[in-house]
Amino acid sequence: MTSEKVAQDAMQIILHAGEARKHCTDALKDIENSDFAGAKEKIKLANAEIVIAHRVQTNCIQKETEGADGEYSVLFAHAQDTLMTVYSEINIAKRLIDIFESFNQRLTNLELAHK
Repeated sequence: MTSEKVAQDAMQIILHAGEARKHCTDALKDIENSDFAGAKEKIKLANAEIVIAHRVQTNCIQKETEGADGEYSVLFAHAQDTLMTVYSEINIAKRLIDIFESFNQRLTNLELAHK
């Protein structure tokens, strides 16, 4: 792969991972406001973007394993770091939705029991 192609692929990964991060951040804001349905929808959007970024990375790796020349790129390494970090953020946000949704339900049940 040419260095130009590597840079283009890296930028695609960064772009889609960045969009995923934006949706994940929006989901966290929804969690803060107890809008769990909104948070789940935003996580779906984040997942869709992270899948695109992951596909770009996977295609690059497959090309290299098939014999295409691969050269080290700081930009591509940064793209992979970004992808992994955002993927982790999405996984944490998913867990936070479950945790806070459960916590919210428990509080609601307690409030109803005391009425």
